Amino acid sequence: METPHLVLIGLMGAGKTTVGAQCATRLGRRFVDTDDVVEATAGCSVAEIFSAEGEAGFRERERRAVADVCASPAPLVIACGGGAVLDPANRACLRARGVVVWLRAEPAVLAARVGSGEGRPLLSEHGAAASLERLDLLRAPAYEAAAHAAVDTGGRSVDEVATDVLEEFTRCAA
Repeated sequence: METPHLVLIGLMGAGKTTVGAQCATRLGRRFVDTDDVVEATAGCSVAEIFSAEGEAGFRERERRAVADVCASPAPLVIACGGGAVLDPANRACLRARGVVVWLRAEPAVLAARVGSGEGRPLLSEHGAAASLERLDLLRAPAYEAAAHAAVDTGGRSVDEVATDVLEEFTRCAA
């Protein structure tokens, strides 16, 4: 494989964006969040896409964004939206072009990080804590299937998590 991307997956609030930016700085790579790519190409927010097109419309846009960032010839640090790995095509693409690290934390920790869930369509219906508990149960098998490694983020600093992520990345890329 050519120089692999570093791909971060996990539920919202796990630290993908914050840790990803730190890892990108340390590696001297560009950081890309697939949700940002979706918003840039759609010209509106993820919440607006969900409202106008539903989850299916968003997931189709997300599939294109994942394929686009994975096709980058320059190695990137990629943060995927929390549900990106539910799609088998996304999992295959991410694993083929990168080292995938699952950032994990207990749902209660994630809920404290995301607060009310404002602007996060999948949290608004039942509240952040209950929604994250449900999403954790539903998505864990997909995260496990996609990941080359996992790093716990609960109660740890961004620096500590980034260090562990980069150690796993180096180990898995070898």
